[in-house]
Amino acid sequence: MTISSRVAAALGASFLLFAAPAFAQSNTAAPAAGSQMAAPAKTSKARSPESLECSKQADEKGLKGKERKKFRRECIKEAKGAAKKQ
Repeated sequence: MTISSRVAAALGASFLLFAAPAFAQSNTAAPAAGSQMAAPAKTSKARSPESLECSKQADEKGLKGKERKKFRRECIKEAKGAAKKQ
């Protein structure tokens, strides 16, 4: 075997090792970071009217993080308690 045929065989083998997996990838590969579709679709639960109203109130007050969670928890509890009394 000549040197040129050995080089050609080595290049062919390296092509199969490195390039073939790229062609074998399916279209369902994860999209690039920052893409809108990066996270898997979540099945969201329907939010109650109380939850939506309390979220709006928290937005109006500009609450974030733990303060927002605490406010929403208490707000929803009060709203559902008021609904039961009626």
